[in-house]
Amino acid sequence: MYTEEPQNEHLEDENVQSSTTPEILKATSANEHEETKETILPETEETKPQMEKKGSCPPQGTLNKAITNGAILFMIWCVVWAFSGPEVLPNGSLFGLLVIFYCALIGGKLLEVIRLPSVPEIPPLLGMLLAGFAVRNVPFLSDITYISNELSSTLRNTALTIILVRAGLGLDPQALKNLKRVCLRLSMGPCLMEACSTAVISHFLMNFPWQWGFLLGFVVGAVSPAVVVPSMLHLQEKGYGIEKGIPTLLIAASSLDDILAITGFNACFSIVFSSGSHRFGMNTAGGLCALVLSFTAGTGWSKEKVRVQKIIGTAWDIFQPLLFGLVGAEVSVLSLKSNAIGLSVGTMSLALLIRISFTFVLMSCAGFNFKEKIFIALSWMPKATVQAVLGPLALEKARMSAPHLESYSEDVMTVAFLAILITAPNGALIIGILGPKVLTRYDKSKVKMELSGLELH
Repeated sequence: MYTEEPQNEHLEDENVQSSTTPEILKATSANEHEETKETILPETEETKPQMEKKGSCPPQGTLNKAITNGAILFMIWCVVWAFSGPEVLPNGSLFGLLVIFYCALIGGKLLEVIRLPSVPEIPPLLGMLLAGFAVRNVPFLSDITYISNELSSTLRNTALTIILVRAGLGLDPQALKNLKRVCLRLSMGPCLMEACSTAVISHFLMNFPWQWGFLLGFVVGAVSPAVVVPSMLHLQEKGYGIEKGIPTLLIAASSLDDILAITGFNACFSIVFSSGSHRFGMNTAGGLCALVLSFTAGTGWSKEKVRVQKIIGTAWDIFQPLLFGLVGAEVSVLSLKSNAIGLSVGTMSLALLIRISFTFVLMSCAGFNFKEKIFIALSWMPKATVQAVLGPLALEKARMSAPHLESYSEDVMTVAFLAILITAPNGALIIGILGPKVLTRYDKSKVKMELSGLELH
């Protein structure tokens, strides 16, 4: 018995040792594997930068993209040069177009980057306008930049078409139905009042003939959706004024306001440049047809309208720097009269005060309180897009067919330029600062919680 128990114990010890040895081997192999893994990883991490340094030719990353894009642009430029010749060289139309486009694009981006704390975003179109103005009046850039009148006119007409299509697609039929009376009053009344007051003031202050005064009035009488719509959407996202539909009202009325201004300008344009003032022509039909067809198509497309709006928005992103850059390039400091700026600012300011006052009166019977009426009246002043399109048209027409009317056309162009320069940034600042202070905020989350509580009971 004594001999069997040690043997059994010996066997049990052997079994324990045999059972533990694989675990020890596994543990040691795992530790060795982790150690080798830890030793291999630093080596690979250390050798990786060396490999990248050794393989840095050809270049990669941002430098590679810059070189590739530069090479592609240079090849495209060479191909265009082979077909067009001197047009892509300095003093050529295509070269000048590229200079204005890139300068306007850089000017707009700078205004987007440079932002002051607690100050609303200034529209980038102001930077595009100032960039075109700098290209025209800086000595070196003005010497190498030239754009033919035909090319400039074609680009501006294309921009006008895009604006009208965007306006037609942006109209909300339901909002127009709910706010039809107030929307019609807001879109037609202030525009007509400012056009008439501008005609009277410019007739006595700037010695404009009556037909030129009304033409100038419809140029400056339009409000700019490029400033109003983004500002209203920003307030709408935060819940300001949505209970009474103030952002929707201003967005819808801005498109109708532009339509009225463009129609009135085309009628006055036909009268001013007609040979006997015996017929009006059909200049207004194109813009109205583009607007009506885009609105009709948008109501039929329903959900597919969003895709079309994205395409039109991309086209506008390309033509917007061209439009405002070309408008800024039309204004020359040397060609301005000594008293032209003062008279232009005075005419525009007086007409703008009349517009603001009349807008306040029109909103008196619409169910808004005093602060909301003040906000609507002040936010109905920014000017940019329509002025940039319509301002140079009279100047181009006078240069081609009526040189004796060129002085009036230059004054119209100057007033349009100053209207954009003064009202666009100030209007954006007023909307951004005054909106959260005077409009009632409607918290959607509280409404959802109340509704869920009602459902639970």
